[in-house]
Amino acid sequence: MRTVLIVARTVFESRPSPILRLSRRRRSIAARARTREWERPPATGGITIRSDSTPFHAGLTPGRVIDAALSLTAQSHLLAWSVRDLAAALGVVPSVIYHHVGGKDAVARGVVERILDDVEAPATGTSWQAWFRELLTSIHPILRRYPGTASWLLMHGPAFPGITPVIDAGIAALEEAGFGDRVGLAYSVLLNNALLTISVGDERLRHEADSPRDHRAMMHDFQANTSGSPGVDALLDSMIRPLTGDPDTAAARVEEYYRFVVDVTIAGLEARLPGASTAAPSRSAAAPPG
Repeated sequence: MRTVLIVARTVFESRPSPILRLSRRRRSIAARARTREWERPPATGGITIRSDSTPFHAGLTPGRVIDAALSLTAQSHLLAWSVRDLAAALGVVPSVIYHHVGGKDAVARGVVERILDDVEAPATGTSWQAWFRELLTSIHPILRRYPGTASWLLMHGPAFPGITPVIDAGIAALEEAGFGDRVGLAYSVLLNNALLTISVGDERLRHEADSPRDHRAMMHDFQANTSGSPGVDALLDSMIRPLTGDPDTAAARVEEYYRFVVDVTIAGLEARLPGASTAAPSRSAAAPPG
């Protein structure tokens, strides 16, 4: 019995008391806190600074974020970069982008709004055909400069205060022309056909390394599978082959095709006007520019 008591006493004394364990734990926590105190960065108004060498966002503004997003869009496509890519371009962490502007949707919206700032309404006093031809011709190089913008506009619409005067002037021109209750349809057809044409070219840029979508691969497939077809030969010669040439020749054909789409759209609406003549449309709407 004495032996048992000695063993029990030895075991009990070898264990620190709960109070002693708690005291040791508190001292350990205090020591770690003192260590962190030396490592703690200066106060930053609630913003956490990363422990690595990533610079803080001093001086960064929403405008600078949109500037960088514009640059990324011009280099690739509006849908090709992420918030992480944008943060890396600015030398900050992604949370900084969310703090200043928001997520990708908000940044993309800011990019499109900034791009549309360069779009101006043509002068009034001309025919509706001339007004829309000038507007749609002017937006082509602007939107082509920033791939993906046309697709975004097709999906979301130009709901920006800065572009409202352009919309108002276009609707007024169509109302004066006599489109009546179809004025919204006419306006939408004009803009959508132009934007669709631009967006198709933009999508090809996203897949330019994918040979099935390449014009040369398209020509090869046509020639291999439709040999002797006069219709296919005409299509290849007049449209596809020029797109496989040097960049200047390809760009000229893209511009010519776009203008042709605009002219044909205008001619089609012209024919739908009340009292429209069944005679051939005007020269500018009947054929692509030479």
